[in-house]
Amino acid sequence: MERVPDTELVPHIGVDDVDIQQILARVAEGAHIQKVFGAPIEQEGVLVIPVAAVRGAGGGGSGTGRVPGTDTPGEGGGGGFALTTRAVGVYVIKGGDVHWRPAVDVNRAVLGGQILGLAFLLLIRSVLRRRI
Repeated sequence: MERVPDTELVPHIGVDDVDIQQILARVAEGAHIQKVFGAPIEQEGVLVIPVAAVRGAGGGGSGTGRVPGTDTPGEGGGGGFALTTRAVGVYVIKGGDVHWRPAVDVNRAVLGGQILGLAFLLLIRSVLRRRI
């Protein structure tokens, strides 16, 4: 699987450099199927296919106005997009059987535990306040 950073940022595109075809080509390049399904790995009769979730967002715009503090007209604009990837698991193929093995995101699990703990503490606090 091609290793990509968790987030790929495209450099700022100025108003004079805006080429919609170039932007769309970069989006298509980033949203390739190889970002979702990695290269199969085979060892001792077991085939493993890594899988990732890919999410993207983009935007752009332009405008005109006056340069602050002067009567000089100005214009500007730009656009860009970002792709985010994260491992979600692997398909394991052995002897004709296919099994899904999800990836465990420890950071997400810890955050969920912290949120539950905070909610529990707030609940206990409200119960104790009502008794007083």
